[in-house]
Parts: sequence; structure tokens; C-alpha cells
Amino acid sequence: MSTLALHGGTPVRTAPLPGPTEPAGRTIGPEEAAAVRRVLDSAHLCASGGTEVPALEREFAAYHGVRHAVACSSGTAALHLAVGAVDPAPGDEIITTPITDFGTVIPILAQNAVPVFADVDPRTGLLDPASVEANVSERTRAIIAVHLMGAPAPIAELAELARAHDLVLIEDCAQAYLTELPGGALAGTAGHVGCFSLQQYKHITSGDGGLAITGDERLATAMRLFADKGWPRHTGRRTHLSLGMNYRMTELQAAVARAQLPKLAGVVSRRRATAKRLAERLAGLPGLTVPADLDSHAVWLFPVVLDPALPSNEEWAKALAAEGVPVSAGYLSMPAYRYPVLAERNLYGGSAFPLTAPPARKEWHYPEGLCPNAERLIGRTWLVVSWNEAYTDSDADDIAEAFAKVHAEFVST
Repeated sequence: MSTLALHGGTPVRTAPLPGPTEPAGRTIGPEEAAAVRRVLDSAHLCASGGTEVPALEREFAAYHGVRHAVACSSGTAALHLAVGAVDPAPGDEIITTPITDFGTVIPILAQNAVPVFADVDPRTGLLDPASVEANVSERTRAIIAVHLMGAPAPIAELAELARAHDLVLIEDCAQAYLTELPGGALAGTAGHVGCFSLQQYKHITSGDGGLAITGDERLATAMRLFADKGWPRHTGRRTHLSLGMNYRMTELQAAVARAQLPKLAGVVSRRRATAKRLAERLAGLPGLTVPADLDSHAVWLFPVVLDPALPSNEEWAKALAAEGVPVSAGYLSMPAYRYPVLAERNLYGGSAFPLTAPPARKEWHYPEGLCPNAERLIGRTWLVVSWNEAYTDSDADDIAEAFAKVHAEFVST
């Protein structure tokens, strides 16, 4: 039996895998350079009065087969546009998942609404519709579903819940470019609003940036206003109709994103191909569950669920990292509701607003044990392997070999 590198053995690989902050791990090339030069030569870098931002909005909307896309400064901003368009009253509630980047939660708090956390499916980490339904109240205004790591959330069930309770369904697609829902629709097109990120680590990037798509004219108008201080610039009048932020995307960001968009299908295809190769290699290892139906998955990350009887995800992560695999235990260090901002209610000058009653219907607290499935995944059973389109078949094979090596050691003992 091979000795684990953690215990002094030879690692499976010593060369690091290409990451998304390195040229080898990105698709940046002459097309992006030409796009930046085009904008610089125009001397017009601001979205207001520019051509690149509206062109990106048209192209992104057409790519997804929807009527409207609204560009903005980040994926978090895109979610804030959606929540701002919902326009919750202080103390209204928005249901979401505890396993997500905190950018999903910030817009809820910023609009003085209460984040309500539903539990997740222990096999996938995706929102459990039954838990969502159990958390609906008379104050619920929206659901934010996250297509986590590129896997399709159960949008059909959540959309039915939204219809039944007259709620807005927002899809967080920051990790889910070209994720396919059952029936073939793309993530972001089945809810009322789909929100995307162009941050450095995503499938396509402009460094930072975001897009919100919708087929709803009213929501599109509200989001455009929210992105630009409530200012209806098309009227030619300097006035402010509603509360809004300055979330404008720059012409430089839009030009780079336009150059990236034609590369998206190839990026996702390459991610899927190597992920499927790894999944096939891991399928014979008892106690490991890998993503199903990778043809519909965007593979932003590659998650593996461990049987609870096996050593903990922390132990696996240490052993795999020593073998040269870029892996983390649990994805997050804790569920979103256990971060001090919520657990200690560090909000608005220490007031705990809007988690206090009133304006909330009750005093909101977020104790340990709130979402047991999420806590078990993070703390015990979830391994998350970094992924990108630059990985080769050989890279996938190395990762599989490392898993097999660690599995042989851990299962035999």
C-alpha cells in the first residue's frame, strides 16, 4: 500500500493545477485586449452614453433567450437589483440557503429584509423545497435559489411554491453558467430573475461585474432604476424616481465580457468533460458520492459527499492536499447564518435591525442546529475540489489517483 504524502510518502503530483487567477487557468487572450483597446481609443469609459454595456445586455439576453438583461458592477449587485426590484418592506422575509457566498444574503439585509434559511438536500447541498415551504410566512416576499457549484437547484418545485404563495423567485447563477434545468431550459430563465457574476473565478470574467436577466418588463425597469440611483436617464430629466444604488458597469468591463461570452460554451464543455472523467474514476470507491448528470452541470467546483462512517472531510482534505489536490473541506467554514454579522446580529449600529420585532414579526436569531443537513455537510461530509477549464484528462486522472490512494488508506483502517 502506498504511504500517504501526509505521512512522508511521495505525492501523486507536485506541480500545482492551474488556477483561475493565473493566465493558464483563464481564457483571456487577444480578443479581450482588442476590446479594451477599442474602449480606450473611444475615450468613453463610463456606461452612461456608451455602447459596450447596452451591447453586452442585448447579447447576454439573446444568449439566454430572454427579453431583458441588466448589467451591473458585481454578482452581489445583480442580486441586489433583484431584491431591490422586489422592494420588501422592513421586516419582510426572503428565504434562501445557508450554503452560499454571503453575497446572496447581503442584498436581503441591505433592503432591511430578514434572511430566512431553509435547509438543504444532504446529497446535493441544494435547497430542499419541503424546508422552503415550511418557512413560508405571511411576510415572505421572495425565494433566492442558488445553483450551487453549477448544479441545477430544484427550480420546478420552487417555482410552483412561488406561484402558490405569490412570491418572486430569484435564481443565483453566479456559479451556474449554462447549467441546464430538467427540460433543457438554462439556469436563470425559469424564475422571475436570474443573477450572474463576472468575477475573476467564474466561468467567464471581466474581473468583476454582474448581469441580471428577466422576461418581466416591470422587474427589468425596476432593476435598471436601482442600478443607477433611481435615475431614468432615457427621459433626459435629472430626477430620481426610487431608491437605488450606483451599480453601473463600466464600458471596459462590458467590452471584456463581450469578448468572453463567445468562449463560454467551450469553457463549460471542457469543464464537463474532465469532471465526467473524474466521476467515472471515483464511482468505484465505496462511500463517495459524486455529482450526477454532469451533462447539465456547470462544474464551477466538483463536490464529493462522504459517507458519515468514513473519516471526516477535514481529514480527507489534509490527506488530499498533501497529494497535490486543490480541495477544501465543507466549502464554507460555517453556514451563512453562523457568521458573526447574523449570529451576533452585528447590524446597523448594533441595533440588530431588521431582525428585531418590530419591524419583524418576531425576534430573529440563528442558532447552531438551525439547518442540520447544511451543518453536517459543512462540518463532516463534504469535500470540494477546485475546478476549471484548463484541467486536462491527465489532471483528472491524477486527482482520481489521489482519491483512490487516500481511500485505500482510510477505508482499510
